[in-house]
Amino acid sequence: MSNNDILKKLRVALSLKTDDIITICDLVGFKVTKAELGDIFRNEDHENFKPCGDQILRNFLNGLVIYKRGPRDEKKQ
Repeated sequence: MSNNDILKKLRVALSLKTDDIITICDLVGFKVTKAELGDIFRNEDHENFKPCGDQILRNFLNGLVIYKRGPRDEKKQ
């Protein structure tokens, strides 16, 4: 299973729109455009298909944790 497949399945399972994914990536300071996401969600046969790199998926997953649970609390010393 490719990173593209994982991102597609998460988008469908969580009912996320493109703007939601951009917002989630922004939570961790990672900038992604609608055009880049459009290329990632295309079929592999399409000429504008772009493979989803590990960095995009990693930042999306880290942002998803913040999106669902909220920001991490700082430990008190």
